[in-house]
Amino acid sequence: MTVIDLAAAQPRVLHLPRFGTSAGDEIIDLAASAGLILDPWQQFVMRNAMGERDDGRWAAFEVGLAVARQQGKGSVLEARELAGLVLFGEKQVVHTAHELKTSMKHFKRLIRLFDGSDDLRRRVKKVINSNGKEGLEMVNGAVLECLARTKNAGRGFTGDLVVLDEAYALTDEQMEASMPTMLAVDNAQVWYTSSPPLDAISGQILMAVRDRGEAGQAERLAWFDYGLAGSLDQIDEMDLDDRASWLAALPSMRSGRVREENVQVMRDVLTNKGFAREILGIWPPKPSQLGFRVIAERYWTAMLDPGAEMTGRPAIGVYVPPDRSYSAIAAAGARDGGGRMVELTGNDDQGDDYRPGTAWIVPRLKQLEAHKPSVMVIDDKAVADEAEAAGLAVHRANVADVVTGCQLLYDGIAGADPEGRTVHHLGQQAMTDAVAGAVKRKVGNSWAWERHDLTADIGPLAAASLALFGHCTPRAHRPLPTAPMVAWR
Repeated sequence: MTVIDLAAAQPRVLHLPRFGTSAGDEIIDLAASAGLILDPWQQFVMRNAMGERDDGRWAAFEVGLAVARQQGKGSVLEARELAGLVLFGEKQVVHTAHELKTSMKHFKRLIRLFDGSDDLRRRVKKVINSNGKEGLEMVNGAVLECLARTKNAGRGFTGDLVVLDEAYALTDEQMEASMPTMLAVDNAQVWYTSSPPLDAISGQILMAVRDRGEAGQAERLAWFDYGLAGSLDQIDEMDLDDRASWLAALPSMRSGRVREENVQVMRDVLTNKGFAREILGIWPPKPSQLGFRVIAERYWTAMLDPGAEMTGRPAIGVYVPPDRSYSAIAAAGARDGGGRMVELTGNDDQGDDYRPGTAWIVPRLKQLEAHKPSVMVIDDKAVADEAEAAGLAVHRANVADVVTGCQLLYDGIAGADPEGRTVHHLGQQAMTDAVAGAVKRKVGNSWAWERHDLTADIGPLAAASLALFGHCTPRAHRPLPTAPMVAWR
């Protein structure tokens, strides 16, 4: 085993699961036999990413590699996939990239490795060339597929190894298509490789992986980040011309494969932000440093009316998140003095109907029946079933209803037409936190609310949007009550 100079190889941030032996040297030797000589930093990544537990399985189920562009992360992937096809008995290797051209370039480089070795070439049974899905079928039965990511790309395949290159652009839909393919695989591994994302919103999947790696608490994640510390909103305070910083961020400059004069050219032609992100590997600010990404804070503040009173019959919205952690009930209705208003329901001014779990929801809805709500909108099937079993009439929200409610609330607070900003709120802290933590999630040709990181909770906002949909949608309303109703306050 070649001794690696750690100063030339080690990343700024390193988190590794515990392991005993490593298959890294086998991969390094196989790649060398095909003419692919890995740099010291690439060998360092391979040895530590491919650690093995006592039972022979990979210590790292996930491997994340964040490094600036043109450093050679593609060679790391070529070596890993080559070994998967030839050494490890991995029957299905799936390589995906954000763009088709990137995936195709990777495939062509792999083909050159096989073509450059008589031994490797004899192991290939068939080269697959189809529109947008190239690959290899090996004599041993292993299959490689290279494709561009879509919502459904990878769905239905059982991947022993799934590579998510250009991970800066990963979406929830793509993760949902790729990750379950590995559920029943005995010794699976997924690789995320990327330069830093353009922003915290489009790159939220990769940033979540980084957060786990930096926290050092992910037991089956190997995380390597070669970029400089700090964030793109701090670059005015950094010396982007510091050669020591260039060496720290560019492992292939340390090994001599990237020349300093070429880095200087990039410094001359790129903007400060572009150079910091693309060359020095500096990340955008973390989502927790951001806020009010959809509804600007000034618009939210402008519609604050802490003394607002609701008149008439309220509409009730119930939101249950996918993880069923904290649920929320909100109300929407006509505001005394004009316009509409939304609020978290509850027994205090801040609204305490924002609580853990779901068991409390139906008993609370039965209490709210005293106000003769015009509609109770619920988008969770289990809760809706329970409510109806308890004798409550509910409107089961579909995707279109959810989208409509989100847009009604947005337009009523921050819409392009100032005359349409007629939705007021009480300034409840949980509601304000939800607005600050919300981003847009694409739904067909429209959007709905989504949280921008794991520390944000959009429950109160989502519940208010459902309530506002109910208030503004007469077709969903119950008949007018004959019995007297209890005033909202």
